[in-house]
Amino acid sequence: MPSSGGCFEVTVGNELLYSKLLTGEFPDEDAVCRLVAQKLK
Repeated sequence: MPSSGGCFEVTVGNELLYSKLLTGEFPDEDAVCRLVAQKLK
């Protein structure tokens, strides 16, 4: 369902991994988990 705003950002430490504000899209859970896992290796 389309939204009318809001933000969703994922960071590890001070590094921004994903931003809904920049992409315009909400990521799926698997995509967020992969991004975080890559940074925690």
